[in-house]
Amino acid sequence: MDGSTNSLDDVSAESSTGSPDRLSLMEVRLQAQEDEITLLKSSLADALRKLRLHEQQIPLLKQQLIAVNPAAARVLNHSCYVDGFSKPCRLSTSSLDGFHHTSNSHISNTAENGEGGAKTISSHKPSTSDRCTQTEPWLLNHETVPLALTRTSQSLSLEDALPEGVPFADETLTKLRGEEEDGDEDEREKDQTWSSLVEDTIQPTTVRTLQQQLSKGSEDSQGSCPQTPTSSSPAPPKEPTSSPHGGPLSPIREGEKALVRRNSEKSKDSQDKTKQRLSKKAASSTNLLTRSPSLESRAKDLISSTDDLCVELPIYESLINASHIHPWIQNNNGSQGSRRGTQNQSIKMFIRGRPITMYIPSNILNYEELKMDLPSQKLDLDWVYGYRGRDCRANLYLLPSGEAVYFIACVVVLYHISNQTQRHYRKHTDCVRCLAIHPDKVRVASGQTAGVDKDGKPLQPFVHIWDSNTLVTLQQIGLGTFERGVGSVAFSNSDAGTFLCVIDDSNEHMLSVWDWNKNIKHAEVKSTNEAVLAVEFSPTDTNNIISCGKSHVYFWTMSAGTVTKKQGIFGKYKKPKFIMCFVFSLTGDVLTGDSEGNILTWGKSAADIKTLGKGAKETFQIMKQTRAHEGSVFTMCVLQGGAILSGGGKDRKIIRWSADLAPERECEIPEKFGAVRTIADVDGDELLVGTTRNAILRGTFSDGFVAIVQGHLDEMWGLATHPSQNIFLTCGNDRLVCVWNAEDHKLDWCTTLEESGLCADFCPNGALVSVGLSTGRWVVLDLQTKEVVSDLTDGNEQLSVMRYSPDGSFLAVGSHDNFIYIYNVTEGGRRYTRFGKCTGHSSFITHLDWSKDGKYIMSNSGDYEILYWDVASGCKLLRNRFESKDREWASYTCVLGFHVMGVWLEGSDGTDINALCRSHSERMVAVADDFCKVHLFQYPCPKPKAPSYKYEGHGSHVTNVRFTHKDIHLLSLGGKDTCILQWRVKGAGTGDHKEHLASSSSVCSSSSSPENGT
Repeated sequence: MDGSTNSLDDVSAESSTGSPDRLSLMEVRLQAQEDEITLLKSSLADALRKLRLHEQQIPLLKQQLIAVNPAAARVLNHSCYVDGFSKPCRLSTSSLDGFHHTSNSHISNTAENGEGGAKTISSHKPSTSDRCTQTEPWLLNHETVPLALTRTSQSLSLEDALPEGVPFADETLTKLRGEEEDGDEDEREKDQTWSSLVEDTIQPTTVRTLQQQLSKGSEDSQGSCPQTPTSSSPAPPKEPTSSPHGGPLSPIREGEKALVRRNSEKSKDSQDKTKQRLSKKAASSTNLLTRSPSLESRAKDLISSTDDLCVELPIYESLINASHIHPWIQNNNGSQGSRRGTQNQSIKMFIRGRPITMYIPSNILNYEELKMDLPSQKLDLDWVYGYRGRDCRANLYLLPSGEAVYFIACVVVLYHISNQTQRHYRKHTDCVRCLAIHPDKVRVASGQTAGVDKDGKPLQPFVHIWDSNTLVTLQQIGLGTFERGVGSVAFSNSDAGTFLCVIDDSNEHMLSVWDWNKNIKHAEVKSTNEAVLAVEFSPTDTNNIISCGKSHVYFWTMSAGTVTKKQGIFGKYKKPKFIMCFVFSLTGDVLTGDSEGNILTWGKSAADIKTLGKGAKETFQIMKQTRAHEGSVFTMCVLQGGAILSGGGKDRKIIRWSADLAPERECEIPEKFGAVRTIADVDGDELLVGTTRNAILRGTFSDGFVAIVQGHLDEMWGLATHPSQNIFLTCGNDRLVCVWNAEDHKLDWCTTLEESGLCADFCPNGALVSVGLSTGRWVVLDLQTKEVVSDLTDGNEQLSVMRYSPDGSFLAVGSHDNFIYIYNVTEGGRRYTRFGKCTGHSSFITHLDWSKDGKYIMSNSGDYEILYWDVASGCKLLRNRFESKDREWASYTCVLGFHVMGVWLEGSDGTDINALCRSHSERMVAVADDFCKVHLFQYPCPKPKAPSYKYEGHGSHVTNVRFTHKDIHLLSLGGKDTCILQWRVKGAGTGDHKEHLASSSSVCSSSSSPENGT
């Protein structure tokens, strides 16, 4: 992640999402540049201040050195041999550091002769980590350990302090030294005057004495400091250069000593003030570095250059030591691969440029070595709740096996009516739109819509032909041919189902005929720009096809790979807006049902030569019109004996007609199920009826109809599971609150609210359930009486989460007005009094959980915030989030948190995960994403690229997931697909989940997720 992205750290999600993208990008770049300039200025100022301070101390240190050991003065004028080259020596700050660090440097007596012996001083430049910021106590008291005895001479000039291969004429060094020379001319003159007083050379005995006292002084001053022995190749001996002053070293006057002490005390005060200013400046630089990791390399270069000048900036070293574990996760303490304790460490996760800090729990000793495995459990699709009848036709059939075939979302369901079991065909990748049954009543064709992938790119639709006995796909046709989706399919009848006719959802509604077994397209033609609702082959002639839709009915003829059409002529009859459906009577007539409530009988008439001339052709015209229903005729069905059934829209009636369209019987389905969408014959008397309110009814004309399949009508968001029974509750934008039995796979009861229900939670006693609505209202329902026992309102915006504390004494209500309302719960959940309000979020509340002791709340908001609240102390916001890192949570539904950080994919925008839920065993976590998938991860899941099982089935964004009370089932809600999928959890493992936190020892290398959990 580049610096531009990271500079969003201190930009709120409100401003980043509310401003135009271009303006936001410009602001980000400008802020990054300002931060960069400020950092460089601060670092340069720190370096110059420290350099000036050291240069001011040089004359005093030289005087102190001469005062302690006058015989050592001569060595300061000697040439020093470094790597075989002679350089003039001048004492510097680097030299003083060299005296102190005996572990990295030493004085080597390389040669002695009868005339006194020439001495070579060898040195090693200490590492940056060895040089620490110190207060130089030796400036305060002249009686302390002599400087020459406690510090080994490593380098006697600033030139020698440079690393090997770096010339002294470095541009940065020259510039800095030039500025110092202009600003401190007086100090430079004092330095030159002092140097002229040095006359004597250092004798061999002086060097030995220094070495002996060095060893003693090093033990006293450094104690347990680690010793790193170093070696150096001695340089060739060289005779000392004669001093222009041949006499002995002049004694330092008493007044000058007093002056040294006074200057030392004054210098200490100035040093303390300077260091305080530098600490503050370094702290501000810390913020800049954490905001913009792109400055790391420049900061490192700056530190390296200031190291050569003996300017110590350890704070920047610690700042840039943080390792990047993942492009959107940064370890803020310690380097990657560190084996040290992580008790004070935190991890930063970035979503849309916003940093989210996660503190590592104390029981994780080696975060970098945590191993992320696949969960020991898997999911199997156990049951599908719902039916798509609101906008699809001809999607309910009965197989000879006694199974009803229908679809919802991406699943084709085979429901055995007598045994009440389900099987599922799950090879589709997006919502199924149409069905057709082969004449053998075994093979099935199903077409799907195109859909889009996670990047918004359109996927290609196709048709699958599959065996209903084995659920094996026999053929896939049309991949890359159809556009947008497949609207209608039909098998031919007269030739034993050799051909398949398909009409897609493109603008021209292309009609194509396929030899599906060979996957060969025989013909293709543009149909119409209007909507097409149905297509069928003639039962007696494969070359004749009929289609109908908006304001048309077409009669197609296929010959030698070409298809021609003739439009039905309405003549004197009113042209309806829609031809909704059609059937072939046993006499060969075509009967259509339209939006005017009429059944029209079509026939072929001879060519009208008198009117149209000799070139006139035969036409299809209306032979008869029969008034059937009030409102549209949605469906028609031909029974075995030739009788005809019609289903009405507005009147919700099912009428049985004789072969000559004389009404025989009729019945009306209950209003709560909606209009008749499709009819399937069971045995001539019993019927299956699909309705527009997503229900499938079973019954007869005499006994009436009961629902065997029911579902929601609109997008669902609210989901709650009972604390002790296998029942669950759902609610959504259709204003329905439904309570389902997960064992019997049935709807226990349903009620309609005045407003949309968006969230819910069961009271821990299991007798009541709270439902949050879209207007700020929330109601409490009694599960036995189905009555509302409490009705309250918090704010005027929609509620997003309801959560009872583990003991049921509190209820937390999360709202889109950014507040969490806390209520005292009494009288077994029937009485609620306001306890407090949690104020502190800057965006709407999305998720929250209670701690196991019922005293604290963890909450997420729309701007990716994680906040912690002390409810017992008056809904107090816990400013120090570090204190909550070891807290245990009764549930885990917050999508942002350390334990679920690994469920987020790289590049996620914060809305990719709608919900998650930890199992009651605390060994797995289920995730509902925005790409129609349900994921199953191991819990905890704190590492990026954690592997997971991925399960398909939903045809829309998955809005919620929950485990039942014993983790036997997982429930997932689809958004626009109105589908509830019930997954059976299999292969449950045992063991304490906490052991996985501390015992994992290696990072999982797998970043891919097994498809479909297999």
